[in-house]
Amino acid sequence: MTSKDKGTGNGGSDERRYSSIVVDGVEQAPSRAMLRAVGFSEADFNKSQVGIASTWSMVTPCNMHIDELAREAAAGADSAGGKAVLFNTITVSDGISMGTQGMRYSLVSREVIADSIETVVAGEGFDGFVAIGGCDKNMPGCVMAMARLDRPSVFVYGGTIQPGAERRDIVSVFEAVGGVASGKVSPELLLEVEQTAIPGPGSCGGMYTANTMASAIEALGLSLPNSSAQDAISEQKRHDSRSAGEAVVNLLKRGIRPSHILTREAFENAITVVISVGGSTNAVLHLLAMAFEAGVELTLDDFTRIGAKVPVLADLRPSGQYAMSELIAIGGLQPLLKQLLNAGLLHGDCLTVTGKTVAENLANVAPYPAGQKIVRALNDPIKPDSHLVVLYGNLAPEGAVAKISGKEGLSFTGSARVYGSEESALAGILDGTVVAGDVVVIRYEGPKGGPGMREMLSPTGAIMGKGLGDQVALITDGRFSGGSHGFVVGHVTPEAAVGGPLALVQDGDRITIDATARTLALDVADAELATRRKQWSAPPSKEGPGTLRKYAALVSSASEGAVTTKA
Repeated sequence: MTSKDKGTGNGGSDERRYSSIVVDGVEQAPSRAMLRAVGFSEADFNKSQVGIASTWSMVTPCNMHIDELAREAAAGADSAGGKAVLFNTITVSDGISMGTQGMRYSLVSREVIADSIETVVAGEGFDGFVAIGGCDKNMPGCVMAMARLDRPSVFVYGGTIQPGAERRDIVSVFEAVGGVASGKVSPELLLEVEQTAIPGPGSCGGMYTANTMASAIEALGLSLPNSSAQDAISEQKRHDSRSAGEAVVNLLKRGIRPSHILTREAFENAITVVISVGGSTNAVLHLLAMAFEAGVELTLDDFTRIGAKVPVLADLRPSGQYAMSELIAIGGLQPLLKQLLNAGLLHGDCLTVTGKTVAENLANVAPYPAGQKIVRALNDPIKPDSHLVVLYGNLAPEGAVAKISGKEGLSFTGSARVYGSEESALAGILDGTVVAGDVVVIRYEGPKGGPGMREMLSPTGAIMGKGLGDQVALITDGRFSGGSHGFVVGHVTPEAAVGGPLALVQDGDRITIDATARTLALDVADAELATRRKQWSAPPSKEGPGTLRKYAALVSSASEGAVTTKA
């Protein structure tokens, strides 16, 4: 039986569409025997089964508290008349693996999370589920599973971390490393920053990828109002988790599934919100993947179309001043959504997991307090159009994604400084090989070539730390952390490992990044590029055995979301 099969088993009600197949009838006595051992009572066999997909792990502070949230969600489902069953999936910490070979597994973990949730929910016959994510890839992985399974489900964001001393966060540490290399930061200060930047549980504290994706998922309608804007350790987050468990039971009673929520208009809402908060470039990759799993047609050009009319309003890190906890203190995301709705920039008739529409959810939301400086008015934006700029040109015939806040300017022309890996590029930045006027090219780090499309926070952090943020650009077929800022272009497609033009660039070539014309151009004659192509051969594979080999064999282009289920 497929995940979207509409049949019921053994006479079970629609609210028990899947669990009834597992537990009803004489022939299912062995299943019931197993379930009794894990805590099922006789009455529980007649209830909807609600899976609680927890990403709890002591791997990272982003997820270290999620076991408590999972128990709250389970209590909520039980109190609403369901039977909750907790299970775990994995997480990989981007902040810990960043700059190492381990980062190759970060984007891969998105697929593993989606696959594992799908496997458990479908294999065990859960009627609905709550998915709780903290670190970056947890969130899109959870939503991809929700879309595939199409069973009533709610996403809960684990919540943001509190700032460290001097309002520090993880990006402060990466940039301090570059500061040491330039002599601007002492080793003693670096140690102090390292010791104080991460004070406890929660996801990285700016509008980095975790907070970006939480905001996007709330805009999609898959989480409860303001789930994206709550501190990890707070009564609000515990209440959000409990309410999510209750909400899934309500969705089961009403027959509301993700396919009713994940419309094209909902994805347009998500793009709008990501732009308005100045969100991570990773949102482009993840929204494309989530839309693919939901059967919604979404392309890079949709980001350009929507971005032309949506301004950047939130002055949030990394390019802005404020932390997510400071946005929470003035009301979170909901007043911004109301502002966008009133301006006609959101589709208010989209359904959400509350059972109400976006407009209905926002009807009684109060505006931000007078005098706050974190979210601008629409007539006074930080940037009048999107900071996420999709570029095309002879270096990126299938597209690339730039993060241009405007502070760096809108164009950059420089000489290529070419590296075949993130490690070699970082060494060149730290040892002074990279100088003002360079365009750092990091290639063979794409989905197939990495494999795994590593994030380049270490190189971008080093560039910023050395004071070269407005003097050096960086382009790559890899990705960027939501903490990266500066003149950076990622997701260059086709990637170098499959013979994309990035593979043909040589040291000293002139490269122009033009955010206004939306072009990424290599100033080399076509005839010369043709000669270079004849001389080019693919580098040796780096995938090794196991997970990375499977991923490299299956993964699609970054311009298609780097999904592994396309074939």
